[in-house]
Amino acid sequence: MSIFTGSGVALVTPFKENGEVDFDKLKELVEFHVENGTDAIIICGTTGEASTLSHEEHLECIKKCVEYVDHRIPVIAGTGSNCTATAIYLSTEAESYGVDGLLVVTPYYNKATQKGLIAHYTAIANSVHVPIIMYNVPSRTGCNIQPETAVYLAKNVENIVAIKEASGNISQVARLARLADGCIDIYSGNDDQVVPLLSLGGKGVISVTANIIPKDTHDMVAKYLAGDMAGSLALQLATIELCDVLFCEVNPIPVKKAVELMGLCGGTLRMPLTEMEPHNVDRLQKVMNSYGIL
Repeated sequence: MSIFTGSGVALVTPFKENGEVDFDKLKELVEFHVENGTDAIIICGTTGEASTLSHEEHLECIKKCVEYVDHRIPVIAGTGSNCTATAIYLSTEAESYGVDGLLVVTPYYNKATQKGLIAHYTAIANSVHVPIIMYNVPSRTGCNIQPETAVYLAKNVENIVAIKEASGNISQVARLARLADGCIDIYSGNDDQVVPLLSLGGKGVISVTANIIPKDTHDMVAKYLAGDMAGSLALQLATIELCDVLFCEVNPIPVKKAVELMGLCGGTLRMPLTEMEPHNVDRLQKVMNSYGIL
C-alpha cells in the first residue's frame, strides 16, 4: 500500500525574524494544508531548509509536525544526509515520533557510486521499520539513482517502497517505470512534470507549488487518477507560469516569499540563502495576481 496518493507538500519551515523556528506558524501551515486537501506533509526536506537546521531543530520540527497533524494525513520526514550514520540517527529518531514515512535524499557533496547508494539506503532502511521514499535530485546532489539501482533496492529491501524523481529526465522515469513494473511507487519531484509522470504510472507529486495552491495541486492528481485527464492537464498547463517563477531563483527563496505575500508566515530565510531579487519579487507578485492567489 502506498504511503500516500496525490499531492504531498514539501513544506517550508517558518522562521521568526531572529531566525528561530516559528512553531506557532508551523501549526497554522499544517492546518492550512489539512483544510485545503493536501494529501501528505513532507517536513524538513529541501524546501524546509533542513540543511541549515541543527539536529535538535530538525527533530523538533518533525516531532511538532506529527503532533499538529494528529493522524489526519501522513507525515513524511526528511532524514537524509551525506553521512550514513547521521541519516540513520535522524531516521530512527523520526520513527520514534510516529512519522508515516521517511524521505531520504541521496548523499550530496561526497556523492556515491551506485554500489554505495545500495549500501547507504540498505543501512538506513535496516535501522527502521517505516517505509522509505528515496529522493533523487541530481541537480542538487551531483548523484543520480539509476533506474536499475532503484529497482534493485525496492525488490531487495522491504521498506524501500518509493522514489521522488526530480531528475527532470522523463526518459529516465520511463525506463524506471518499465523496469519496476509496479514494484516501486514513483512521485514527481518536479511541479511542471506532474501529468507526464502520472502518465507513466506515478502516484502523485511531492510539491513546492502546493505550498501556495494546495487544492489545485491535489486536484491535478485526483482528476488524473479518476480518469479526468483533460481536467488534470488543464490544471498542469495553468500552473506552468507559476512553477517557472517559483524556481526563478534557488528553491526555497521564491516560495518563501510567496507564502509571506499570502500572509501564511514570515519569509525569513537562513543564510546562505538570501532575499529574493526585487525584480523577481515583482514578477512573482504579477504571476500570483494573475492566478488569483493575491
